[in-house]
Amino acid sequence: MSEARYAADRAGAGGAHRRDDGARGPSGNGTHRSHGLLAVLRDIGFVSFGKYGQYVITVVTVPLIARVLGAHGLGLLAIGMSAYYLGSLLVDLGTTSFLAARVHDTTGDRDDRRDYVNQLRGDYFAIRATGLAVLGAALAAGSAVGVPDQVDMVLLGLFAGGFWSTSEDWLLIGQGRFGTSTVYQAVGRIGYLILLVLLLPRLPHAHVALLCLLVSSVPTVALTWWDALRTYGRPARPGLVRAILRTGAPVLASRLLITSYGQGAAAVYAAVLAPGALGLYSAGDRLVRAIQSMLDPIGFALLPRMAERSADHRFWRRALQALAAAVCVATVAAVAVWVAAPVLVHLVFGDEFTGAIGLLRVEVLMLPATTVTSFVTTAVLPVRQDTAGVLIGAALGTCVAAAALAIAFRTHSVWTLVYGSVIVECTVAAWYLARVRRLIVRERTPTAACDPAVVMMREEGGA
Repeated sequence: MSEARYAADRAGAGGAHRRDDGARGPSGNGTHRSHGLLAVLRDIGFVSFGKYGQYVITVVTVPLIARVLGAHGLGLLAIGMSAYYLGSLLVDLGTTSFLAARVHDTTGDRDDRRDYVNQLRGDYFAIRATGLAVLGAALAAGSAVGVPDQVDMVLLGLFAGGFWSTSEDWLLIGQGRFGTSTVYQAVGRIGYLILLVLLLPRLPHAHVALLCLLVSSVPTVALTWWDALRTYGRPARPGLVRAILRTGAPVLASRLLITSYGQGAAAVYAAVLAPGALGLYSAGDRLVRAIQSMLDPIGFALLPRMAERSADHRFWRRALQALAAAVCVATVAAVAVWVAAPVLVHLVFGDEFTGAIGLLRVEVLMLPATTVTSFVTTAVLPVRQDTAGVLIGAALGTCVAAAALAIAFRTHSVWTLVYGSVIVECTVAAWYLARVRRLIVRERTPTAACDPAVVMMREEGGA
């Protein structure tokens, strides 16, 4: 996002980030490389709990929810959680990675950069506040009319996810302050666990579980805003909203398409499957997404470092090495889950979900592919500001998912959706690998050095 040039080199945060990055020394210094690797691993751990901490808390909450609500209730909750991810995207436009990638692409003195980031904060908040107000109005209207449970869960999930996205966590990610982000988000995650344990057994309904998630996000959002106000002061009055919307439109479209066949799929599949069948699908899907979420932070943790080194001639070699390592880990995890599927399903969900074992064994095959997609769209294309690549990949995946959904309308079989999901993820991963290869070839072509498009891309990447 070209407007997202904000100040990350303030005395405290910038210095901390530079100390975290142990690879700044000479390439032959093994100590610096060791410190750099430890810093990356530490940040991956921070992001794993911070951004995707709900999956760590899931170790306790999912068995509780599954046993209290059963397959039908878990199916309703799956619809609400899918809408949660969609609502988050509708409010924040899905541009957090693109904003964070601009942290080192700054010019001017410290005061100028502070003014610019405050202008960006004001514009971005105006967009998010407007989106949240629309979702809130829709929720209120639906409650007043008395819509069916499935629709009500969608509206509540949209609002809960939208509220979560009003946080200023994107500033912390851009500064490389993963530890601070983890602390703030841990408050909400632990609060969610406490609320579920206290309330869900007394009020066993999917709406209660989703309301617990909404309430628990309040302290996290408040803490991130307190940190931003303390660091940068008050946001400026909105002035470049239209430019941000124009830049963020392709990113939002691509993220919505990806979510529609990924984490938000249950909201779409509700038109095909009964809540009970959707609950079985959700049982396997939750475990796969939980493991996927432990791999996603690799890209988030490397994003600030890769953005800083976007002009380095070793950029692509390091990116491909990191991608290969992530895929190897994902492959090992997929094999382990396939073998342990019966034990995992019975341990986490109980005997009522035995039918999910086969579904889980098929769906876990997508893990290497989702790892490729996650890394490329999180840590590579945002650095190169390749919004077109993200959008095309998302559109391709949506077309394949739509074909699977059309078949499912005839078969009403959950297996159609599971096999379709695997094919979708593999197709999208293949596209992103081809896109990366095209970018590498284009940048290494001798004539590319004089190509205005390539020059602009390198300049936007932090050259």
